[in-house]
Amino acid sequence: MISWTLYKREMKGSVKLLLLLAAVMTMYISVIISMYDPELMAILDGFVEAMPALMAAVGMRAGATSLIGFMVSYLYGFILLIFPMVFSILRGNGLIAKYVDKGSMVTLVAAPVKRRTIVMTQMFVLISGIVLLLLYTTGLELLIAQSSFPGELVVPELLKLNAALLCLHLFIGSICFLASCVFSDTKYSVAFGAGIPAFMYVLEMLSNAGGKAGKMKYCTFFTLFDATGIVAGENRAMLGSLLLLFGAILFFLVGIRTFCKKDLHI
Repeated sequence: MISWTLYKREMKGSVKLLLLLAAVMTMYISVIISMYDPELMAILDGFVEAMPALMAAVGMRAGATSLIGFMVSYLYGFILLIFPMVFSILRGNGLIAKYVDKGSMVTLVAAPVKRRTIVMTQMFVLISGIVLLLLYTTGLELLIAQSSFPGELVVPELLKLNAALLCLHLFIGSICFLASCVFSDTKYSVAFGAGIPAFMYVLEMLSNAGGKAGKMKYCTFFTLFDATGIVAGENRAMLGSLLLLFGAILFFLVGIRTFCKKDLHI
């Protein structure tokens, strides 16, 4: 199914990026969760009311009445969307297209390993990185929330929320992976693999700002990740997460098939 030798080598190649992103996310998550305070929330809500369009664009909304609601407002609209997405963009391109573009794919293909094994190994490297990043995020959130505000965080709600977040980032990762499998030139792989998620997020920001731009929510897959609805247990929000997961599986399978059948010119 996969080559463990290749898997270990590529996971080592992910370590530096994972550590860097984890360090940045640790800073933001620690600071934001520690800011939770009913009195301070009124001040933060004042900022939101003073700049409603700007704050709404990055998913920050006033009126949070619980710790999980505070986290949804100030973490799940920007920080926990952008940083894992950066990992998918960088590693998605580096796992397939970069090898082909540099001509080093010949080394992998020349080995006594099938193409399907190579591409599935690279896929699992990308998925493993996404899962590790979100597991770390979940553990960090639990640690900080429970140590700073014992009993305030409803753990099952956080787990549901991060499971939905995982579905979103697997979908983003599948787009990057598919682009890497389709294009042999890294500039096109990055253009589509990074361009599509980035453009979709811009549309999400515009839709959050409201007004006439509110209709943009029907044009972006980020709308399927409804953090508030997930916490509230809404069926519609759950369905959106399942659609993202189904889309991720589909795009990964298409990527595998595309790579196995493409002419690598090597």
